[in-house]
Amino acid sequence: MSHDQPNANDGAVPVDSAPRSPQDFQEEAPWHRVHPVSPFVRGWIVIVALVYGFGQNWLQNLIPGFGGEGDGDSSKDEEVLDFIFGSVAWIVAGGLLVLLLILGGFFLSWKMTRYQLTDRHVNVRSGIVFRQQRQARIDRVQAIDIVQPLVARIFGLAELKFEVADGGSTAMKLAFLKLAAAKDLRAAILARAAGLRTQTAGGPPPRDATREDPEGTDAAHDVVPDAPVAPENVLVRVPPGRLLASIVLSPAVWIAVIILGVGLIVQLATDSGFLMVYLLPGLFGFVPWIWGLFNNGFNFAAGVSPDGLRLSYGLLDTRHQTVPPGRIQAVQIRQGIIWRLMGWHKIVVNVAGYGAGADGGETRSTVLPVGTRADVLNILSIVLPNPGTDRPLELVEAGIAGSGPAEGFTTTPRTARFISPLAWRRQGFTVTRTAVFSRHGFLNRYLDIVPHERTQGIRLVQGPLARAAAVCSVRLMTTDGPVSPYIVQAAGPVARRFFLEQSARAARARAEHDRNHWLDEDPYGTGLSQLPVAKQAVAAGAGGEAADSAPPLNAPAPPPNSEAERNQREKEDKHE
Repeated sequence: MSHDQPNANDGAVPVDSAPRSPQDFQEEAPWHRVHPVSPFVRGWIVIVALVYGFGQNWLQNLIPGFGGEGDGDSSKDEEVLDFIFGSVAWIVAGGLLVLLLILGGFFLSWKMTRYQLTDRHVNVRSGIVFRQQRQARIDRVQAIDIVQPLVARIFGLAELKFEVADGGSTAMKLAFLKLAAAKDLRAAILARAAGLRTQTAGGPPPRDATREDPEGTDAAHDVVPDAPVAPENVLVRVPPGRLLASIVLSPAVWIAVIILGVGLIVQLATDSGFLMVYLLPGLFGFVPWIWGLFNNGFNFAAGVSPDGLRLSYGLLDTRHQTVPPGRIQAVQIRQGIIWRLMGWHKIVVNVAGYGAGADGGETRSTVLPVGTRADVLNILSIVLPNPGTDRPLELVEAGIAGSGPAEGFTTTPRTARFISPLAWRRQGFTVTRTAVFSRHGFLNRYLDIVPHERTQGIRLVQGPLARAAAVCSVRLMTTDGPVSPYIVQAAGPVARRFFLEQSARAARARAEHDRNHWLDEDPYGTGLSQLPVAKQAVAAGAGGEAADSAPPLNAPAPPPNSEAERNQREKEDKHE
């Protein structure tokens, strides 16, 4: 959890000859500084704006007519000379003074920003006038991102951003480190979050471990020197051509083209300026949206590692995301009506901390911007390694494109045909040993998947038309995100029975599965790195090529932790 707390080092330390616990040594972990260029990378736009402002004003006074039309008065020559020899020195001196103040603020900002990594927490101190310390529990880390804005890429730097359960609306950020140092620090955090301990963890620190790192440029390499770097195997890549074609074939682009065509016809027929006044300003708003889709989907790659799901993408600003096993709360497979002609799909997920809109929540929640059926199966093998059925391919196929009761789906009864005349045969759900699968949508198809242990609440919804048709919808509550899973218009008795049974299933699954430390018992977490190739997609004729080490959809679920371990963790949580 990210929160502000007082400085743990304030106050006198009593001298005590009693033996010290490993936890005491961990609190003495060294503090490190970020890269010295970090303040400039964050605030370079301020310097550019000041230089532009001073330069423009100086040129306007120096050159008659600069930025406007001169009046042709020869008396201006004398005024220009007076300005050059009388005022330019003061302007330069003022500009240098402001620049020195900014650079001084940058230095103090770097001097006051430090971070610390222990076995249990990541601590970040920052602030010049108002000091702030944020702390994140490592076993509550939901996802870790390595972000490289364009200016940071020029200097070879990266920002480390990690989401923590119940950490608030903003992620905890550490900016900026060398890219290699950021990757090492990510590996160290994930190793400790997985339950691994290094050779020195829990023991006394080195003699100089309590000293602050004087430079901070390579500090992350010394945080956990023997933390293993998880190998990554890329399963899915999105070609730029497919990405561009998917944007062109999106409904929003077609709607914009139709509106523009109608506007041109009206413009030519009436010569009223309708296009320039009403349409073009609104259509210009599509340009940043289209650019965002292309920039965030460019060079997209999804892979698997013992740390979980790995994503990388970006044209100007690049991002590398890591979502540990068990952190994904809900999955949704989408297929628009135009994309159905090409056989393309999109997958989005709910992850605690990502949200639906803040700080690129929709982009960060996209685990497949556009992909084939084989790509969908490969991604599902990572985010849902155990679908809880012996027929995973048939179940996914029925969920994406099927209708009727095939593969155990319970559909909307005929009494609700007048509410959904086109979609009532498709609307349905099924329950496996590990998750709920719910499909809906006729023109645009959706398949929602919610693991039982990630069901946080259930709500029955019934409007007046639904009461008349004797049907009821069920909303499955998860963390905030782009996925809002629900069962549409199930028969009333079926919905009420599902409500009771799913409540019991969710409680039982949460008691049996604890994935805070996913490597405590299984060295590969959910078994992703030791499973055979997921060649079922190709064998089923889904199209495309399956990667050589994609785990199968019917991978066995990880064994639950022992009761003693769960009790011990509960005690530690209360202690925190």
